[in-house]
Amino acid sequence: MLYLARVIDLFFSILTWAIIIRALLSWFTPSYQYRRQFYRINRFLASITDPVVEPIRRFGSMTVAGLDFTPLIAILLLDLVRRLVMWVLLRAI
Repeated sequence: MLYLARVIDLFFSILTWAIIIRALLSWFTPSYQYRRQFYRINRFLASITDPVVEPIRRFGSMTVAGLDFTPLIAILLLDLVRRLVMWVLLRAI
């Protein structure tokens, strides 16, 4: 059971970092020579993070003064779910 808890914790950590990296990449415009690699990485991160971020975006506008707070809310919700899952798994031991 402890192994399962570690795998689930790793999954949530990877997903959280993917959301952070995608949010940071949205602030930059790549130069012409790196544009293809940039968009390839961005598409990969979007395919991982969209199942978490898009339902929050559909729920309502989380944009204030041009800043999108959806990634922050997604990270907070992911952390809440991670803590709940870990609590349930570790209580079962």
